Amino acid sequence: MSVVYDLIIIGGGPAGLAAGLYGARARMKTLIIEKQKMGGQIVITDEVANYPGSVHEATGPSLIARMLEQCDEFGAEKVFDDITGFDFSGTTKILKGKHNTYEGKAVIVATGANPRKIGCPGEKELTGKGVSYCATCDADFFQDLEVYVIGGGDTAVEEAMYLTKFARKVTIVHRREELRAAKSIQEKAFSNDKIGFLWNTVVEELKGDGILEKIVFKNVKTGEISEVEADEEDGTFGCFVFTGYLPQAEMFAGTLDMEGGYLKTNDNMETNVPGVYAAGDARVKSLRQVVTATADGAIAAVQAEKYIEHME
Repeated sequence: MSVVYDLIIIGGGPAGLAAGLYGARARMKTLIIEKQKMGGQIVITDEVANYPGSVHEATGPSLIARMLEQCDEFGAEKVFDDITGFDFSGTTKILKGKHNTYEGKAVIVATGANPRKIGCPGEKELTGKGVSYCATCDADFFQDLEVYVIGGGDTAVEEAMYLTKFARKVTIVHRREELRAAKSIQEKAFSNDKIGFLWNTVVEELKGDGILEKIVFKNVKTGEISEVEADEEDGTFGCFVFTGYLPQAEMFAGTLDMEGGYLKTNDNMETNVPGVYAAGDARVKSLRQVVTATADGAIAAVQAEKYIEHME
């Protein structure tokens, strides 16, 4: 006889773990299903300075370790599996994984969104060591250093302006000869003395011995290759990549309402399907941070508890 959980959470990042904590603490039989590694994007972050109440020198892995301990303390179950199919049509929701099939009265989708990568040599090795995808998270690490921002859309230009509060110089690198950002945002960037531009340019390679020290650029029109090196006194500089996000929710298209690939919810994290909720970076929202992900997870679990109570 198969087990029917009260609550199943897809995704073991901060949103999923917060939901698991709240669900298990409410005495719901709770299961967290994670595809690869618990923690989501935060586990590649060396320092977490902007999560309220985080201890001095907290890291992404240490924060996730504490979240996992809390989930274990209240009895949330965890399993590693890759969900490949689902059926949300009945009162019991069915999730089909590569290794097993799971049934639950309520489901929280917390599958996250991954920043779109450059895809060049050195990027993976230097992520968190000069290469970043979040200005809000990492800007203060580049106080008085030079920073390169990759991208030309609204987010890239807005984050470049934010980075000028910390860096001594910010250079926006864009593959075209004009920005894609809204004109009002462009005007602010062009009038900022700390922002420069590299047009028709892409990143070919990121180099460094344990920390970002050089960036190899290519002019897409001329094919010319150039290399910039961090100031000798600085020893490093920053490369912030803002070329978009890839929400990990495509399998739910056609069943759950979406916008731009992200899951649409109301303020209670409810999707258009009763008993199915979304939390964290996979849903439509204005700020994707650990603190907002955990809030989403908590809200979703509390609402799921109320939904189940009304079922019975």
